[in-house]
Amino acid sequence: QVQLVESGGGLVQPGGSLRLSCAASGIIFSTYVMHWYRQVPGKQREKVATITRGGITRYADSVKGRFTISRDNAKNTVYLQMNSLKPEDTAVYYCNADDFPRAYWGQGTQVTVSS
Repeated sequence: QVQLVESGGGLVQPGGSLRLSCAASGIIFSTYVMHWYRQVPGKQREKVATITRGGITRYADSVKGRFTISRDNAKNTVYLQMNSLKPEDTAVYYCNADDFPRAYWGQGTQVTVSS
């Protein structure tokens, strides 16, 4: 049974930081490309960061320079370090394990940026 479990979300003030984690089980983690997405009610899910099997990273323009994605294959975990958070970063954040055609989603973790 495949499980992706996100953690680390919460309420933070503008300019603050959070670190999200996504722990995977039931897959050979190192063979998957890992993504972080976010979604605001009423809007499409948006991809914010990707890390390939080899550790190459890509970011949406909206988070470039503020967010950092990383992975620890020994711990089957992907991280999203979020710095200089803005109110517009408020969303539910999801991790996604991608090995086309297989893909798996976590349940999401809420991030709220507000004073």
